[in-house]
Amino acid sequence: MTRLRYVQSSDANRDPGMLRNSVYGIRATYETDREIINALLPRPLDPVERPEIWLQMMHVTMHVSEVDTIEIGALTMGATCTHDGAPGAYCFHMAMEGESVVTSGRERFGEPKKIAQTHFERDGDHLRATCSRHGIPYFEIEGTIGKSVDEPRKFEEHLFCYKALMSIDTPGEFDGDVYLTRLNWERNYADRRDMTGTITLRESPFDPLADIPVRKITSMNYVEGGTKTGGTILRTVPGEWIADHWVGRFDDPTNIGVEIAELQPA
Repeated sequence: MTRLRYVQSSDANRDPGMLRNSVYGIRATYETDREIINALLPRPLDPVERPEIWLQMMHVTMHVSEVDTIEIGALTMGATCTHDGAPGAYCFHMAMEGESVVTSGRERFGEPKKIAQTHFERDGDHLRATCSRHGIPYFEIEGTIGKSVDEPRKFEEHLFCYKALMSIDTPGEFDGDVYLTRLNWERNYADRRDMTGTITLRESPFDPLADIPVRKITSMNYVEGGTKTGGTILRTVPGEWIADHWVGRFDDPTNIGVEIAELQPA
C-alpha cells in the first residue's frame, strides 16, 4: 500500500486550544516619539498617553504534545494602544527560529512572523540576547538581573494583528475579508526580576527597527515560567486601513518609508 502525505491523516492530533510554553528571557518597554507611534498604528487602534514600545526577547520551549517539544528563540515587538478601550499592543514585528512556527502563526493568527537567528548568552546575572536576519544583528538587549519585583506573575495580555490574503490582481489590496485579530497570552511566571540594561537597534533595510528609536527604557524584567498562547478574531476591517503597513511583514529593502514630522517645541 502506498501513502500520500499531502493529505492529513484521520488520526492526526489537532489541538484547537492554547499552546503551552516554557520560557525564559527579557521583557521591556521603552518610550519613543509620539509622531512615530501615530504613524505606526493602523486603524482602528488608538494610541495611549505614553508613546511606548513593548517587547520581549524569549527562549521558548513549545509543548506541542505530551512528548514532543520545539525550542526556539523569539523576538516580539508592539506599539502600546487600545481597541474599543481595551489595552494591548499592535504587533508590528515578530522574528523567530523555525519555518513551521513562522508559517503557522502567520496563516492562523495573522502574526507578522519572519524567520530569524537568535542567540542567548548568560554569565551569572548578566544576560545578553540578539536577533539577526540576513547576517545583520539588528536587535540586541542585555542587562544585569537584580532583585524580585512586586509585579504580577500570573496575568493575561493581548497583542493585535491583522489577518488577510494579498490580492492576486491588484497590488495594495486584498482578496476576501481582512480581519483584526487579538492574541491572548496567559502568563504564569515562576520568577520575575528587575533588570538594568540597554536596548540596541541597528540599521537593517530588511528590519528597520532603528526607525523607532529608544528614547528612554521605562521597564526591563527577567522572567521565566509558563505561558499559554492563543487568539481570536475581533472584527473585519477595510483593507485600506492596513495596506500601507503590510510591508513590515516582508523584506523590502527598496522601501524608503514615509517622512515623520518632528515635534515642534511648545
